[in-house]
Amino acid sequence: MTDDSALNDIRVLDISGEIGLYCAKLLADLGADVIKVEPPEGHPGRRSGPFYHDEIDPEKSLYFFNLTTSQRSITLSLQNPDGRALFKRLAATADVVVESFPPGHLDSLGLGYEHLCRIRPDIILASITGFGQWGPHSHYQWCDLVGLAMSGVMWLAGEPDDPPNRIYGNQGYISASIQAASGILMALYHRDVTGEGQQVDVSMQEALALAQETAAQTWDMQKVLRRRIGAWRVPMLQVPGIGNYACKDGYVFCYLGTPGGAPWPVMLDWMIEEGEAQDLTEEPYFSLIQELGLPLITQSVADAEAIERLAAPLARIHEVLSDFLGRRTKVEIYDEAQRRRLLIGMVSTPKDLVEDVQLNYRRYFQDVAHLELGETLRYPGAPVHLSETPWRIRRRPPFLGEHNAEVYGEVGIGPDELLTLTGAGVI
Repeated sequence: MTDDSALNDIRVLDISGEIGLYCAKLLADLGADVIKVEPPEGHPGRRSGPFYHDEIDPEKSLYFFNLTTSQRSITLSLQNPDGRALFKRLAATADVVVESFPPGHLDSLGLGYEHLCRIRPDIILASITGFGQWGPHSHYQWCDLVGLAMSGVMWLAGEPDDPPNRIYGNQGYISASIQAASGILMALYHRDVTGEGQQVDVSMQEALALAQETAAQTWDMQKVLRRRIGAWRVPMLQVPGIGNYACKDGYVFCYLGTPGGAPWPVMLDWMIEEGEAQDLTEEPYFSLIQELGLPLITQSVADAEAIERLAAPLARIHEVLSDFLGRRTKVEIYDEAQRRRLLIGMVSTPKDLVEDVQLNYRRYFQDVAHLELGETLRYPGAPVHLSETPWRIRRRPPFLGEHNAEVYGEVGIGPDELLTLTGAGVI
């Protein structure tokens, strides 16, 4: 098969921790030759679950599988002087190095950006850390949870009466990795144009701060501190049709009465046709529904008397809508809402995603053969479709040190020397 991938002439050495896993995967599935340089005991991600058939084994981490497709693995101790010398030989063949050590650590090993430039002047070093390479917090300890807290994401997550919430998974690591991959692609373009390499400096705090959307601007311009609003989108007032609603088999998210979709009376028509509008065809509800939308809500939340006057009828509309949606499934609601142009979407579970018609039609999920397991596993697929240089998973995740002989052979190390280095704990 002709290799028509976007990065098929790029070699990457990945010595990063968990924060850089998705960055390396993005580059590898775009065609780069990504060599994961693991310590002899293995990358820490190999010890993260869930595990294949719940067998706790560094070669069966589904978490590590998902984030290391299309890569080669070698072992190398950067703490060993001979290991560092060997890394320099590898760096001479690399376009990019991805790392996540505390600022200055690589310099202390003689492997910082300036040192690497002496080996290869146009090399690109991507450094992914909690707070970046410089600044008063640059040397603070960090993990995904710290990134979520320090970026403000935790402050906005959860129900109003909750303490700040952590959102599921390592979202800080993923966000930082995406920004790092973007930065590397920009640096590669710059290198192609000018011949110059550079250091790409990624701060997880900065990568996550974008998720605050307009909260920071609201404080900056109005000195109003936005707070957690949980499942509902409008603070201070229970606005019917905006937020999560329980249905027979889960939840749907409604955004009725907002621009882009059909107005609230269309929802009322649906309820009338089904004979489930109850007293919403009577006053004061019917007239209120005719004007129920963002302009009314925006004016009302700034008016204490309006909030008091509207609270009871809005609560009744919410109650009837809750009953109506609660008697239907997610798919029933979604399909009919789409037909009527009502802004209602399903709150998908992982099972829903696997069975999703749209994702499966676009062949989002990719099957990858694991011959050693005697099974084919299904992976999340392309983050972006490129018509001329397609993204693809080219090989299963590597075993620890699986490509030692292959990769070290490419820099002139034969089998005998490989055995010596192994015995000395270098690889």
